[in-house]
Amino acid sequence: MIVVLMMASGAAWESDAFARLDGAGGIVVLKRCVDVDDLLATATSGQADVALVGLEAPGLDPSAMAHLRRYAVRPVAVTTSAVDDLDVRELAERLGVTALVAADDLEGLAEVVSTVEDVGDTRVRGGDDEAAAPRDEAADPHRVVAVWGPSGAPGRTTAAVTIAAELARRGSPAVLVDADPYGGGVAQQLGILDEVSGLLSAARLAGAGQLGERFVSTTRAVGERLTVVTGLPRADRWIEVRATHVESILDRGRELGDVVVDTGFSLEDDPGADFGARPTRNAMTLSVLAAADEIVVVGAADPVGLSRLARGLVDLRDVTGGAPVRVLVNRMRPSLGWSEREIAGMVEGFSRVSGLHFLPEDRAATDRALVAGTSLPEGGDGPLLRALAGVVDAVFPASVAPGPASRRRIPRSVRLRR
Repeated sequence: MIVVLMMASGAAWESDAFARLDGAGGIVVLKRCVDVDDLLATATSGQADVALVGLEAPGLDPSAMAHLRRYAVRPVAVTTSAVDDLDVRELAERLGVTALVAADDLEGLAEVVSTVEDVGDTRVRGGDDEAAAPRDEAADPHRVVAVWGPSGAPGRTTAAVTIAAELARRGSPAVLVDADPYGGGVAQQLGILDEVSGLLSAARLAGAGQLGERFVSTTRAVGERLTVVTGLPRADRWIEVRATHVESILDRGRELGDVVVDTGFSLEDDPGADFGARPTRNAMTLSVLAAADEIVVVGAADPVGLSRLARGLVDLRDVTGGAPVRVLVNRMRPSLGWSEREIAGMVEGFSRVSGLHFLPEDRAATDRALVAGTSLPEGGDGPLLRALAGVVDAVFPASVAPGPASRRRIPRSVRLRR
């Protein structure tokens, strides 16, 4: 028995197609969906095998088709144009549709629905992703590093910008992505005055299946080797970016260089997200953390910041996907009254991390950089820059140049017990 969902968005062929499928042996039409959101929400139930959709239906994009594949629903598209039309073929290819039927020739529709094959990246019925194939690091040496931290402005954006800028200063191409769903600050910190959001532009292109060839047009060059994807211009625009869009952006960015991502603070997920088939506010953050090769966690050194850091490290274990976690304790200063070793013991008690670094309070350097709209490496040497250079040494060891200069950069870190 083949269970079919239909989504024609009021097209004239809907009644004819329903009659042909409902009367065919071995086929059951479970539901006639009113729009794409209704289709995706119904597909989430895991009861359908095939989705019969209008190729030109509003809102049908590659991210919607990826959602269907996640729940093992095979798409069959009906077009009101000729199936051999070049534009129709290109649209079907962008959407990942391999079974295409003309609206004026539905005689063989039941056979097409019965014989359509799974696409190559179909996932399991329950919606849980299959184990991802290991990435070939020899063919793709570039990494994705997510910079995350709990609420309270512990210094995520400063750390992300400095890591990317220092990496670029060493001659390694770097892509800095602002994926904070609560409103990014990377553009302001780097003095980028641009009314067009790179993230929103890239998301729209990803939805249209055109990001591959046009990704560079959504970025801004800062210097010779640093490329920036600016964030949301307003916090309420998060709804325009789906998790699949973010995944596409990271994939395209990896082709240009190592990717450093500034994320949001919240790890909360909406349990009803799949049923509404709409992006959730924290989907950007969660998708970045799931895709990252390494996660850099930033926490403030004061009592409130350390408390939030401890809780955040516990919550982070459920969403990392096995990526190593490195902790940066920011704004360390003697007036706090505790030692690095005491803080290291606290961190070790809540999570097993790959490294722990301490970043000194350097208000003068950060203020100069913010007012000038530049990164810390552009402002000259300082204690905070030296500490973050040590982080870059650890996260991107290939960027460390041999010689005396690299040996002078000693990261302030504490080796944790294993």
